[in-house]
This record gives sequence, C-alpha cells and structure tokens, in this order.
Amino acid sequence: MANIKSQMKRNRTNERRRRRNLAVRSELKTRVKNARESIDSGTDDAPDSVRLAQKRLDKAAAKGRIHKRQAARRTSRLMKRASGTEE
Repeated sequence: MANIKSQMKRNRTNERRRRRNLAVRSELKTRVKNARESIDSGTDDAPDSVRLAQKRLDKAAAKGRIHKRQAARRTSRLMKRASGTEE
C-alpha cells in the first residue's frame, strides 16, 4: 500500500476511472447487442437502436473510454449488418 500522499490520491482516482470505464464498456456491449438483435429480428425500432449504439460508441471513443479505431470497427460491423450486405 502506498504511503505517499500523491500516490494515495492517484490510487483513488484510478479506481474511480476504472469503475466508470467498466460501466461505459458494459453499456456499449448491451447497446450493440440490442441493435444486433433488433436487426436480425427485423423489428421496426432497429434503426433507432442502431443509431443509439453508434452514438454511444462515438461518445465513448471521444472520451477515451475505448480506442477510436475500436469504435470505428464496431460501428462499421453494425452498419454492415444493418444494410444487409454481410455474408
């Protein structure tokens, strides 16, 4: 355990960030999963769920929660599935 004041504070802030990142990544997985399921089942709310997932991916990438290329890759795969060109 650290006994330097600045390191103790750093440990606290790291823990807060870890929890926040975990929550955001968990939400991303849920949004993408819901979008995929709505696309596959062909429901009417599929465009809305895809838009929400894409919005959350972009926001997470902008804030540094996930890498920008990972967000682009996930968005690309989602849009490919939504357009029906995936084989």
